[in-house]
Amino acid sequence: MKIDELIERINFLYKKSKEEGLTSEEKLEQEKLRRQYIDNVKGNFRVQLQGIKPKN
Repeated sequence: MKIDELIERINFLYKKSKEEGLTSEEKLEQEKLRRQYIDNVKGNFRVQLQGIKPKN
């Protein structure tokens, strides 16, 4: 799943949870998608940090 699709689905589930509530399956999906998003952000941050070269 692309990051844009991931964010769109996370936002949809959030809005649905506020309006009408989520089923247990949707709650599990929401947790999984949020974890996937956080892991993606952490991975991207690590790559950026590894690319930094100290200046002398």
